[in-house]
Amino acid sequence: MSTSQLRATSGGSPGVMLALATIGFAVNFWAWALLSPLATKFTTVLQLSSFQQSLLVAVPVVVGSLGRIPIGALTDRLGGRIMFPLVSLATIVPVLYLGLFGHDSLAAILVGGFFLGIGGTAFAVGVPFVNAWFPPERRGFAVGVFGMGMGGTAISALTTVKLVDANSMRTPFLITATVLAAYAVVAWTVLRDAPNRVVPTTPFAARLNATLKLRITWQAAALYAVAFGGYVAFSVYLPAYLKNAYGLTQADAANRMAGFVVLAVLMRPVGGWLSDRIPPSRVLAGSLGIVILGALAQSFTPGLAPIGTIAFLGMAAALGTGSGATFALVAQKAPANQVGSVTGVVGAAGGLGGFIPPLIMGSIYGSYHSYALGLVLLAVVALAALLLDLLSVGRRREAIAAA
Repeated sequence: MSTSQLRATSGGSPGVMLALATIGFAVNFWAWALLSPLATKFTTVLQLSSFQQSLLVAVPVVVGSLGRIPIGALTDRLGGRIMFPLVSLATIVPVLYLGLFGHDSLAAILVGGFFLGIGGTAFAVGVPFVNAWFPPERRGFAVGVFGMGMGGTAISALTTVKLVDANSMRTPFLITATVLAAYAVVAWTVLRDAPNRVVPTTPFAARLNATLKLRITWQAAALYAVAFGGYVAFSVYLPAYLKNAYGLTQADAANRMAGFVVLAVLMRPVGGWLSDRIPPSRVLAGSLGIVILGALAQSFTPGLAPIGTIAFLGMAAALGTGSGATFALVAQKAPANQVGSVTGVVGAAGGLGGFIPPLIMGSIYGSYHSYALGLVLLAVVALAALLLDLLSVGRRREAIAAA
């Protein structure tokens, strides 16, 4: 069914649905990333170790990642019109808790951060929702545009510290909760599921089992764990890295992290657009190659001007492009009635890929006062993903084309 036919039969516009889904993703990711810009402030006030600081920013990531599996399956069954408002309203609770009560001890912050992870599950709602609204030849670009919602982390990076310094700790949390509530109302009122959406009838356990048997699930999960996982890891840990490695102020480090995020966000639809025109495996190969070079260059802790800046911006562009290409691959290969379930598993892998590196980096810095080993490990992991892409994903596609 074409885009114009979808609009005629549903009374909704695919462009409007895509825009609203992207905004919802951004708002929930804004909430999901509220703790990261404040990590250094909490570290000073609560006298946290490097590992505790890493744990503080990583907990929302792992919960938001694992939560994508059931949320993706629920979206397959209930649709985005129900799930977007539901996730947004649920995220308000930990946001208000952290802003009003839960920021005076590490234990309280970890509890709030655990439930703040709900905001990160919005990704698993949007991909199947958007996917159903567009024909196959446009899904790579559409899902890539939706992926720009990960720029919500940039909103958090640019505003959270400034709002706390100018007002109080509760200010950014109250503002975010208000925006989440407003979005939930708009989403419930305006969002519509695509009329050709395939609704599964089998139980969740059976669908999850079927999803885990798909080759594309594991391939995309491994690739996304590196591409999106790398983006998440840098977006939550880069302020601490820049402060420790280069002595930057908290505000300067947060601004530079925002620049990293914005570039990665802008490149995500580029990765999807390219994947509509050339095989996604080729887009991924180029992206992973840039990540390897950037990580190796940065492992020497060069000066920020210009080598360090070039290395980080190159990795940002590559990780954004690779993330877009990965979900173009999912959109092309996953069965229509399993896109949400596949997205949940792949999205979980991506989030977990972002959970582990901050803990490793914090532990390495705490032991050696250097990040070199952690960046070398990133290069090694990216090389492994590149080999998977070249020897499995790309070769299988070529074999199918030849047949």
